[in-house]
Amino acid sequence: MKTLKKHLESSPVKASAACRIDCGGTLDIKTFYYPLRHLSPCTFNIALDMKTQVRLLPYSAGQIKVSSRGFRPEVYPADNAPFSGPLGLIFAIAAYFRVDGVHIEILSESPPRSALGGSSTAAVALIGAMSDALTGDDTPRMSTRQIVLLAHAIEEAVAGIPCGLQDQLAAAYGGVHAWYWPGAPSDPPFKKTEVLKKEDYATLETHILLAYCGVPHESQDINSKWIDHFVRGKARRFWPEIVSCTNEFVRAMTAKDWDAAVRAMNKEVEIRRKMTPEVFDEKGEALLKSALAHDCGARFTGSGGGGCIWALGREENIRMLSHEWADILSTKEGAKLLDARVDPNGLEVTRY
Repeated sequence: MKTLKKHLESSPVKASAACRIDCGGTLDIKTFYYPLRHLSPCTFNIALDMKTQVRLLPYSAGQIKVSSRGFRPEVYPADNAPFSGPLGLIFAIAAYFRVDGVHIEILSESPPRSALGGSSTAAVALIGAMSDALTGDDTPRMSTRQIVLLAHAIEEAVAGIPCGLQDQLAAAYGGVHAWYWPGAPSDPPFKKTEVLKKEDYATLETHILLAYCGVPHESQDINSKWIDHFVRGKARRFWPEIVSCTNEFVRAMTAKDWDAAVRAMNKEVEIRRKMTPEVFDEKGEALLKSALAHDCGARFTGSGGGGCIWALGREENIRMLSHEWADILSTKEGAKLLDARVDPNGLEVTRY
């Protein structure tokens, strides 16, 4: 066990990583992408300049404290911290690094449980911070790829169910990417394709809109249903079409063909609604209806069922939609439009 108390008293560590909006989620889970490998499944995401920040501060030797907005702070002996509960993933990462004497403070700019990949983003930021704090003569700093894969592995182990990789990738790499999944275990775990370059981000931001519906989501509920149905052969016929829609969406976004991207997005959403109508709650249904009326696409983030919804469309349509969405959201406490600027950097680690 390595006590970080004295080290952090002289050199605290801060790291931040990006949340994301997406299309084609779930295809980043092995349960889906191996059987569908002949179709070249991919997942698209946009990293947002809506960061989750992790700070490592000194604390009592032998103890670990974790605090995060929206949750009660928890303190445990370093060798006996539970991996269950809302902060269990954070304690599991601390256990992996075998550290104590640290206060892990999580500051998130996104609403709690907003389906923007917040827990995975925090995991990436924490591993980046831990790697920096422990780097020395005998311990090299972890690469971005290593951080991503470790964050995913620990999260999947703690969750006890198959988990996707897109959240960690967006958090660590930033930008606007399509992620292609391996066809064999010997292949690399992901392939990164840049869909839009940094000089395109300002244009993209005029074509998207992001709303928080005011209702926290439970990603495991709908994801577990999709996985269970796929494994049992129920509704499996829909998934090749979801792959096709996502690939078409990526092609359209790469060409900045907003109308084609809207059509592909709406088709993908329509298919998923057939399988699980609950991906949109009542407020989400109102936002979707409004987006369609303005010739825009609208999609839940992550696996839906609460959290956020994002829209895509022509600049003038998005401008009109923003006023209507603001009116719809005003009737729900906590619901609001969110800033949808693109984050180009992903994971950033500093000492202060």
